[in-house]
Amino acid sequence: MHIDARNIENNSLIEGDICIVGSGAAGISIALEFLNTPYKVILLEGGGFEYEKQMQDLYKGKTTGQRYYPLDSARLHYFGGTTGHWSGFCSTFDPIDFKERDWVPHSGWPITRQDLDAYYPRAHKNLDLGPYEYDVKYWQGKDPELRSLPFKGDAVYNKMWQFSKPTRFGTKYRDTIIKAPNIHLYTYANVTDITGNENASAITQVTVKNLAGKQHTVKAKQFIIACCSIQNARLLLASNNQMPKGLGNQNDNVGRYFMEHLEIKSAELWLAKPDVLKLYHWEWEITKARAELAISEEMQRKHKILNGTASLIPLDIAKQQAAFIDIWTADTAQTKKNFAKFEKAEKDGAKKEGHSSYQLFTRVEQAPNPDSRVTLDTERDALGVPRAMLHWELTPLEKHSLRGIHKIIGEQIGITEAGRVRLMEYLRDENDNTWPEFTGGGWHHMGTTRMAADPKKGVVDANCKVHGIANLYMAGASCYATAAAPNPTLTLVALTIRLADHIKQKVKAV
Repeated sequence: MHIDARNIENNSLIEGDICIVGSGAAGISIALEFLNTPYKVILLEGGGFEYEKQMQDLYKGKTTGQRYYPLDSARLHYFGGTTGHWSGFCSTFDPIDFKERDWVPHSGWPITRQDLDAYYPRAHKNLDLGPYEYDVKYWQGKDPELRSLPFKGDAVYNKMWQFSKPTRFGTKYRDTIIKAPNIHLYTYANVTDITGNENASAITQVTVKNLAGKQHTVKAKQFIIACCSIQNARLLLASNNQMPKGLGNQNDNVGRYFMEHLEIKSAELWLAKPDVLKLYHWEWEITKARAELAISEEMQRKHKILNGTASLIPLDIAKQQAAFIDIWTADTAQTKKNFAKFEKAEKDGAKKEGHSSYQLFTRVEQAPNPDSRVTLDTERDALGVPRAMLHWELTPLEKHSLRGIHKIIGEQIGITEAGRVRLMEYLRDENDNTWPEFTGGGWHHMGTTRMAADPKKGVVDANCKVHGIANLYMAGASCYATAAAPNPTLTLVALTIRLADHIKQKVKAV
């Protein structure tokens, strides 16, 4: 069922069993888990079904610290959320990503990789991925041309990625959600405040507003905030009428530990003889799976580096492509032109039979850092909510890890005499912790309501419930305690389905 919140009577009371705030990958995945159940689900979307500039403007904010993208361009504010412009890259987190690492401050989750193993295959279905197979040998069995670089041992290994179409949740699941008798989708219903009982130990209602001047109240038994990492933190911080520091923020953790993936050109691979390296090749909407070069857990521990992977782009193509941080601007038309140039270079290069040199393009996790954070600005948006301010701050560990990853790859390539690796100039001085102008992120927002068993170290517990509040949950990558190397969407959906199962058991027991 769909209701436009602009067209119902002002100050309406909306009631249900479960209230989901946000209809991106996380919010829709939870709603799908409650299809045809006896529970009334209220799904709140701030925008409509298409991009609208005035809705997108609600996501505007300021950035400080490391150069970053305009906040209103990094996330989409309509049904389906940012799946409207994601690229479909998917891979599983590694066991080490969940462990406490003595060289990575604030690392460690209260769950393990095994706790997600049952949910990854279910997430595959939501994302229209292929078989739940991430062993390179499986894919080589499908295509003998997927030959690996000749590494000896397992210091460097081939970590597989799969590619969604990419699935646009707003397109694929729109009819399913609208036709579901127990799911009530309200569009143009921006949550501006969360209200608890007298001591804020449980949530009683949320307030929604829209640009038509309407305001409504939503009451439910369980509340799930699934807006995205920046907006999740913003909403908790802005809901400060009862708790001056914001809900769930008694230990000053809300908004902290914002994490991104550094996605950056790092080194060059020069082969002894030309090769197409099909195993590592990716072509938009054609490639189903490919490998990236990854570093074993043993080597990560030995060299005290973060997790990261390197993809291979023919060097003559990479030199024609601008850095992501320079492609994505606040000007939508210019961004489209920039991406068109980027994609043309890839297509032109794909016509060649093989290359002697490749750019190693690295995706490395950011270490959890409490000073990398989201706070509130004094400026407010059109609905009266304080805008978000992002301070993106890196540490020397990220650069040490980038350097270490490529030194290990270089050593292993050199052993086999298959080629040589040359570090880019900004990585050659081990005492230099500055970053080049082309440093950028992957538009992967994580952290801000991080998971921890100890309320002093995080915002939510192992079930994504906000510490100290009985019926308030956070969904999505804002719950991540560490960022890992892969793009976050697959694990985000798996973790969200796990949350949905937990809530099913909770409401069943009432």
